Amino acid sequence: MASAPEARGLLDDVAVLDSLVITHDTIVEGVHFLPFDPPASVGWKLVAVNLSDLAAKGASPTGALLSLTISGDGAWEERFLSGVEAACESYTLPLIGGDTVSLPAGAPRVLGMTAIGRAGAHTPERAGGRAGDALWVVGTLGDSAAGLDQLRADAKAASVLVDIYRRPIPQLGAGELIAPHAHAMMDVSDGLLLDAQRMAEASGCVAEIDFDALPLSDGFIESRGGDLEARMYAATAGDDYALLAALPPELDPATLSLPQGTTIARIGRLLAGAPRIAVVSGGFPVELPERLGFEHKSDQHRPLSDPPMADRP
Repeated sequence: MASAPEARGLLDDVAVLDSLVITHDTIVEGVHFLPFDPPASVGWKLVAVNLSDLAAKGASPTGALLSLTISGDGAWEERFLSGVEAACESYTLPLIGGDTVSLPAGAPRVLGMTAIGRAGAHTPERAGGRAGDALWVVGTLGDSAAGLDQLRADAKAASVLVDIYRRPIPQLGAGELIAPHAHAMMDVSDGLLLDAQRMAEASGCVAEIDFDALPLSDGFIESRGGDLEARMYAATAGDDYALLAALPPELDPATLSLPQGTTIARIGRLLAGAPRIAVVSGGFPVELPERLGFEHKSDQHRPLSDPPMADRP
């Protein structure tokens, strides 16, 4: 159990050590990526999911350590490293070290990265939300899971949704601008409903979410539709790497000069009351599903063939 104060009680996906924000993520073949995914896209994804944690804390990337497992002749790993390099160059993330080990024949690949960021003036926690705060999502929901479903149906599928599944984009620029104003912020990786519940529990509030306001891309609506069933899919599927922020109700994030093309939507609010989530649509309550998202305690050995898909411990 990480009991040091820098661990923040393990309520966040990061530790804060002096002026540094530190996170670590592991991805496993057959759990977090498909065996036939292009190795370069797996490398990109490993970097991106770590940077998403930094984005949720408003941190700027400063360095990374890579844990690389090698299987066979190393050709797969060379292509994987090209994806790591491309992502690191795109987000100015120096790779400063790590470790390599050899895998037994046939063992699934297990790949890890520790990312280090420079903290800004304020590093928001999950636990800082207050009754009355507005809940905002930066990014869109459901695209990655929809792309994964397309690949399950056809391993050669090619679409914008497949691209998003394979090469997620961390919301670093938006995170840095929003963090100084956020009472609470986290990335959405295990499903909006599950992650909103985690914020509600940490903050001691009710998280009320308006399904009619969920940010869905045109590609998602074309693929899955925009009805209540599709919105429930988008809110529970995970693997989004959007940001969920609790902001003062009077703040309009559009005034923060967010990066061009940023999608941001006010999707609900925090209310006083025993911690829980409540969903509404058309002004009426929506019954919550039995499964809010990806729970690693029960799902950690679930293969990708069983929905929903998500990424995080």
